[in-house]
Amino acid sequence: MAMVERQEMTESRMKDNGLRTWWKRERGTCLKAVILACLPILACAIYCAAKGQSISQIYLPTSERNDELIYYKQVEAILHYGFPQGYFGFNESHALRLSFAAWSPVLMLPWVLWGLVFGWNLMSPILCNIFLLTMAMLLFGLLAKPDWKQLGITALLFFLFQPFTWYMLCCMPEIFCFSLLILFYGVALAYLRKESKWLLGLLFALAGLLTWMRPYLFLFLLLPAYFWISRSAARWKAILGTTAIFAVVLGIYAWINHFLAAEYFRPLFDMSWLTTFFEKGLIGGLRNFFGTLYYSCKEFLRYMEQGITKGLAAGGIFCCYMTMLLLLFYQSLRDFFAWRRGKAKKEADPKLSGQLALEVHLTFAFVGMLGAVLLMCNFFDGCKHMLGFLVVGILVIARMNTAYFKKAVFMGVVFAGFFFYREAGFEAYQPDFVQEAVVERMESFHEAVDKELTLTLGEEPNYDNTVIWVLTDDLPEGIVYTGWQYLYSLPGGFGISCCTAEYVMENLESLKSKYLCVVPGGPIEDRCLEMKYEKIVGNEYAVLYRRY
Repeated sequence: MAMVERQEMTESRMKDNGLRTWWKRERGTCLKAVILACLPILACAIYCAAKGQSISQIYLPTSERNDELIYYKQVEAILHYGFPQGYFGFNESHALRLSFAAWSPVLMLPWVLWGLVFGWNLMSPILCNIFLLTMAMLLFGLLAKPDWKQLGITALLFFLFQPFTWYMLCCMPEIFCFSLLILFYGVALAYLRKESKWLLGLLFALAGLLTWMRPYLFLFLLLPAYFWISRSAARWKAILGTTAIFAVVLGIYAWINHFLAAEYFRPLFDMSWLTTFFEKGLIGGLRNFFGTLYYSCKEFLRYMEQGITKGLAAGGIFCCYMTMLLLLFYQSLRDFFAWRRGKAKKEADPKLSGQLALEVHLTFAFVGMLGAVLLMCNFFDGCKHMLGFLVVGILVIARMNTAYFKKAVFMGVVFAGFFFYREAGFEAYQPDFVQEAVVERMESFHEAVDKELTLTLGEEPNYDNTVIWVLTDDLPEGIVYTGWQYLYSLPGGFGISCCTAEYVMENLESLKSKYLCVVPGGPIEDRCLEMKYEKIVGNEYAVLYRRY
């Protein structure tokens, strides 16, 4: 008995000594990680204080970003019933399975987990976003182990890169992508410091999850693939294994996109540059490809010019993107030649080799994303998808071996110029605070819909639980948008189908959805009155009708 007690005491002392040794070795790293973790909270608090507000004053129904409504109500429906009981779609389209909108439901997973633990209200997505980015920065600090110089550069660029703050304070899923990319890069640095199979597996898992959220983030799967193939003794096995992982990840994404995404107004990606090869042959395809690329490049440069001269938001993001791409390309060349010289002298620096791999991969990813935007996306939507690449670029720039911090300072000046000096051009991205008039109108909508709208529960979603939101209507003063913000008042579980005025006017008598939200005083409301639809509630921005 005494021997057992002595053995337990010895093991306890060993554990204590191990913890003390670890703490002495890693306390500097922990301190830096905590400092990094404070950046998101500080950025949000300072931003709100500069506007004379606080974080708690953020109010989603005052926002002009209508995607937030769709994300918020889908999460609310998942938390209430497992899936929306009405259809989320466009012109009454719906997914083949369940009832989600056009974007991958994987994007909503962090909010769903947060809602399960803490509940769901208008502040929930903001608090979840701040928490996620805080944890991502904390884990990055522990994994990447930055020195004080790298920490300072990261903090400076973090505050100057205002999309961090904007997206934390809204109900858009970009922060999930930002957080996963930061964690991905931290794991990559940990892998370069000490190779291990579980770190490599984690890189593949994170890149796969990113791909299911946004398909272009497949570019980040190439980094763990390179690590595995280049460092494997059995190279053919690594190639086959990587191919299998790619096939599984892309197959799951194709399944999600096919079965769980509703058809959008137009294709989310323009693939004519590829389909022309099948329709017009090789010569016709090449002519179309280079013609598309030429005119897209001209338009891209025009956007950049307007970003510089007029503060156009998309143009400003493009300028930041191209600046960082050129910095990455330049540094990749410098580090490559430095590595070659060291290798020739048999003095190659393994740290430089790892940094070079990250720089070259990110440069390639920047070029790949640029090509995708030029060939497949419209520039208005494409610009925001470039922001995640800029996030990773900040972390790479912070670790560049450069005298006098020239590259970091230059990039910081570019960020400050567009996100602060030209801030007026980014109004659509900025968070919105509570307005008393909006709160009062929301309360009147809440009171009416709680009394008049009843959810029809079932094993499948149905159109009795769906509200058509007519995007715009044509009034004498011009095109007017429906006050869609008041649809936040719909009971949890209802679906929202965003429809064009043309679609509604052409199909008014054969629409499937039970409810219709329209512009007051417009032609569509006139038709609703003619057809004796029942008015449930309305104000000068939106009117809600029951069709049957």
